Parts: sequence; structure tokens; C-alpha cells
Amino acid sequence: MPAKKRRVYEVAKDMGMSSEALVHILKSLSVEVKSHMSSVSDDVIEQVQKKLAREKEAVKEEEARKREKAVLAAKAEAERRGAPPGRSPNAPFKLGGKQGKKKKRAVDEKLIRASVKRTLAEMEGQKRRHHRREREEGAAVGVEEVPRVIRVSEFISVAELAGQLEVKPQEVIQVCLQLGIMANINRRLDKDSIMAVADEFGYGVEFVSELGEEEVEEGVVEETGVLQPRPPVVTIMGHVDHGKTSLLDYIRKTNVIAGEAGGITQHIGAYEVELAKGQKITFLDTPGHEAFTAMRARGAQATDIVVVVVAADDRVMPQTIEAIDHARAANVPILVAINKIDLPGANVDLVRQELSKQNLLLEEWGGKTIAVPISAKLGTGVDKLLEMILLQAEVLELKADPTKHARGVVIESRVEQGRGIVATVLVQKGTLRVGDAFVAGSQSGKVRAMNNERGGRVATAGPSTPVEILGWSGAPQAGDNFAAMIDEREARELASKRGQLQREQEFRLHKHVTLTDLYSQIKAGMGELLVVLKADVDGSVEALEDSLTKLSTEEVKLRVIHRGVGQISESDVLLAAASNAVIIGFHVKPDAKAQELGAKEKVDVRLYEIIYEAVADVKDAMSGLLKPEIRETVLGSAEVRQVFTSTKSGTIAGCKVVSGTIQRSARARLMRDGSAAWDGRIESLRRFKDDVREVASPLECGIGLEGRDDVKVNDVIEAYVLEEFARRLS
Repeated sequence: MPAKKRRVYEVAKDMGMSSEALVHILKSLSVEVKSHMSSVSDDVIEQVQKKLAREKEAVKEEEARKREKAVLAAKAEAERRGAPPGRSPNAPFKLGGKQGKKKKRAVDEKLIRASVKRTLAEMEGQKRRHHRREREEGAAVGVEEVPRVIRVSEFISVAELAGQLEVKPQEVIQVCLQLGIMANINRRLDKDSIMAVADEFGYGVEFVSELGEEEVEEGVVEETGVLQPRPPVVTIMGHVDHGKTSLLDYIRKTNVIAGEAGGITQHIGAYEVELAKGQKITFLDTPGHEAFTAMRARGAQATDIVVVVVAADDRVMPQTIEAIDHARAANVPILVAINKIDLPGANVDLVRQELSKQNLLLEEWGGKTIAVPISAKLGTGVDKLLEMILLQAEVLELKADPTKHARGVVIESRVEQGRGIVATVLVQKGTLRVGDAFVAGSQSGKVRAMNNERGGRVATAGPSTPVEILGWSGAPQAGDNFAAMIDEREARELASKRGQLQREQEFRLHKHVTLTDLYSQIKAGMGELLVVLKADVDGSVEALEDSLTKLSTEEVKLRVIHRGVGQISESDVLLAAASNAVIIGFHVKPDAKAQELGAKEKVDVRLYEIIYEAVADVKDAMSGLLKPEIRETVLGSAEVRQVFTSTKSGTIAGCKVVSGTIQRSARARLMRDGSAAWDGRIESLRRFKDDVREVASPLECGIGLEGRDDVKVNDVIEAYVLEEFARRLS
């Protein structure tokens, strides 16, 4: 019977180290491994354990020798300091007898303890510096050391981090202060801060989710247990009227499941089809790339394959290019369906040529992208397209463990009368059962009922299965990660904790890169500025892209992730939000929805009329020279009806507010005969004898202007505020 083999990352997780460290150890033992996905046998694992045990014992012996040496040195120092001048170290004190010996022994012990404490502290500091120096030197020559690693979740408190590092919280606080992080024992730390603090103590960090799972890079599947193939999850994208809906409708009508009694009776945002051979494919039926990118903006990776539909009689259109850019940004494999080949004007070769201009080289032209000519109306080629999807799924080796607790992603949620909150969840790992407690984002609940896309009740849902769930405490958001829990109370506590963290980190999580703060982010280590480029004509797009990409430096690389012609759309803003990019528009403006979404997502949208101004702005931003735009907002105006003078308050203008409000904290401008006679601050604002913060139209008030006594009847006082905005030239 062959020896059982395990993946490198599985063994590394059990040993409490990183996969990279274990790969390095295996190579030092002359074991051939390529990556964390390589397999190793039990006897190799035993060799690694023996090597680690030997090294651990050697470290312990070395530490013991150092401590013994430190104690002996401290004793010698204590004896030297404790002996009176002119006497030998062992000479008795003047008191003589037992009392003298007792006093000398107490002094010696005190000196020894102080010296040992000081020596050990110096050793610890040297050890931390030594570890850091070794890591830096090792990185410089390409040698990888075996680091001490802690496994923590993001946003843990200082006290929790201290426990993981096996030090006192005060030591962590001290290191935080040295790093410029103001912290107390209850302060929660973000990823960067945790890594910086751990590094000071000689530790590496592996981040895990609150559910105890390791956070892995997007697109990398690290599973353990009974792995079984799962159906691929497919999203269909493309230009409007190119046949996305027709293709989905044809697949629905011809697949085995939809042919059963009842068919597809309701829209739940996703559905599963079963082909003739029993193979299954799950389609996300969402509004194109908008929903696709919105989910990715929330960190969800729900799609395995993207099918881009292109009409053979209408060529590659702007939305097609957007779909390709969105799929690439998400690092998802692309298949092309060249639709409407039954129409007289169809030209498949021309479509292939235009796709190659988008760096999408098809297989028949020597590339890697699969393209299938189809007619969604007649059904021609659809079977081959489904076959290619399954073939791509085989290449991806999509697998999951159905025996684990369910993990997945929320596709959409809504409130229905009589049913309450209903959400569609795509189960990605494990199996979800009726009665399971769950958490998704800052919401929790217990599965009261599950329905499939045909409205039928189901008791279980395995990997790649979409289901509609009832039993939520509140409405989750699309893209929230879904996880089944053992205990409902634990699910509620975790949801509550997430809600608190979400509120604490709201500003940080919604802060996107802007040109105004680009320089500080470059200094903090940001290596790439992503740009979405839109212009009125294609020539302007090319010229602007060429000029901007030349600005790349050693500190920051500028990369255009999407370029297009036409006004800035909601899709552009979603892509920028998901990718943390800046939008630059040339001779175009955002539409109403895009403007609203940009303000909500805090995406930096820059508008220009002259190319060199756009280039100069980005260049200045990268040099730290770009200044924010100062905008003035007029709050209101008041007409002077009478002027009073008092020895205590000076000149007071008796006014009637004719528009808006006059605020005590605002700046003011004194208008006389249509021009500004004075500009400054409001010193006092009164309503009768009371000091007030603001007075609204059409009330009367008394206004005192700071340093201005020359006020006349019929003058107008304008109240305004100045605000800083990211500069936009339009």
C-alpha cells in the first residue's frame, strides 16, 4: 500500500509555520518540491520534524549557555562592586561575624539580580536586532530563514497581540510608540501595524479570518479534507443587445433541470443547470459587470469563468471592452462566445481581429483564449460552448470539501412582504443544511428554510450551489462572505464584533487613493497608481494614456486598467472602487448615477480640458506638489437696516437675513454698491440680547464684524465657508 502524501501547505499549517519556510527546509533536505501545492510523504515529514527538534534543542542549549555566562559575569561584577576599597572581594564587612556576612550577602544578591536583569534585557534586545538583521541580510542574498510565526486575525487588540507574542502589553505599547502608533491596551491594530510590531519582536505573521481560516491570495485555493470536483460558476458579460439574455434563456430552456415541472419560476440571481451527462454549471444571473465588480469591490471572488458575448454583426463595442477589463482585473479566465453567426452581416474573422487588438488572442490564431461561434437564437454552437466551459473547469481543477461547514458569498438580498429578509447565497465550500447557524458580514441568523431557483424547498446545498435563504437578523450586502457556524450564539457575537469593527474602521475602509494624498501614499510604500481613462474621442485616449504612462518612476508605476470613449459611467466608478483607481476624464463628465456613486464610494474623479494639465497634475501629485482646490460656499446674506455703536461691543449692524442662514462660525464679506468692501470673520451674532450660533431667513439679528467699524445702512453682509476639495480642472 503506497504511503499517504500530504500537501506542503497542510503540513506547514500543522507545524505552525509558513508554506515558504517549509519549502526552504525541504529543499535543504534535498527533497524536490516546487511550491506549497507539492505533495510530501510521511517519512519526509518525519525528517523535517527531527530536523526542527534538533535545531530547537540546539537553540535551548545555546540560550542556557548564554544565561549561565551572564549569571557568572554578573556575580563577578557584583563581587567586584560590593568589596570595600583596599580589601579583597571576599573580605568581611566591618560589622564582622554573622551580621556582616548577612549584609554582604544581601548586597551581593541585589547586585546580581540587577545585573542579570540588565544583561538579559540587553540579550533580548540584541536577539531582536539580530533576527531583524538576519532577515534583511537573508533577503538581500535570496536566503530564506525559518521565521517564528504567529497566526492572528486583523484588528486584534494590543492585549491580544501581546498574548500571541508572549510579552507584556506594555512592551507592545512601547514598540507601537517607537513606530509612531498611538496605542493603549484596548487599541485595535490594522494589518500593517500588526506586521510592523511583530517584526520588532522577531515574528512573522500569518493572517486568519475570524473563523480561524487562513487568508489566501485571490484565486489560490487551499483546501484540506475530502476534495471532490465541484461545478464551475460562470458569469456572462457583454455589450447590450449582443445576446447575453438570449443565450441564458436558451440554456435555461434546454437544460435537464429547467425542463422539469415548474421550470425556472423565480429570479434569485443565480441558477444551476444540469447537462445530459449529469454535469452541472452554475450561472450567476446578475446585471452584467456592474454587479460582478461590486462584489469584487467587497472582496468576494464568486466567479470561476467569465463568458464574454460578442455579436458577429456588430463587432467589439465599448461595453465588451469594459467586460474584458473587469474580468482581467479580477484575474478570471475568459471564454468568448461569438454570437449571431446566423445573420447575413456576420463576420467572425473580423471579430477575432478586433479581439486581438484588446490583447485577447484566440486559440485558432495561436493564443490561449477559447472562442466559440454560436447562435443563441437557433442554438447553434451552444452545446460546444458548454463543453468548453466544462473543459476550462477541468483545467482549473475546481474542487471543494462537501463535509465541512458551509462557506460562500451573498449574491443579492431583499425584503419580501410575508417572508421578511431573503438573501441568495452561493455555497462555495462545504454543505449548508436547514437549521445551521450562520454569519455574513455584520449579520447573522439560522437557516429556517432554503429554496432553489425553481422555488422548491431543499434540505442541503453543496459546493457551487445557489440557494435562497430565510432566517436573517438583518439584510446582508452583496459580496458579504457567508459562513455556517456551530453555535448560533457564537454567530451573533461574531456579527456584533464585525459590526463594531466596521464602524471603527469605516473611514479607513472607504478611503480610496486620490491625487491629493498620492505623495504620502507613495512614501508609505504604494507601488502602483491605477487609472481609469475616459475621453470624447479615441485619439485623445491614446495620447493621454501614452503621456501618463511615461510618468512611471522607481517609486510608483502608473498603469491604465481601463480606457474608453464616452462619458464616465457607473461601471467606470465601480471598477475604480474595486481596484482603488483614479478616474481621469478628458472632455467628458460623469453621468448622474456615476456622480452619485463616486461621491458615495469616495472615488477620485478628475476632469480636464487640456492634456498637459492632466499630465502636470499627476506629475505634481507624484512629487507631492498638488494642492487641493479651495471652494467657497455662500451660506446666506443679510441686509443692514440700522447701525448701533456701543463702548463695549463697538459697531453692531442691525440686519435682516434675506436668504439662507448667517452662522457665527462663518467668514463674512461686506458688500457695498455691488463690490466687496471688507472680508473677515463674524465676531458676534445676537438675536435680541442672546448670543446665538446661527440666524435663518427672514429673521432679524445683530452682527458684529471683527475689526470693522465702517458699516452703513443698505450694506449687505454675506456669510460663507471655505472647503478643501481634490482639485478638478474642467
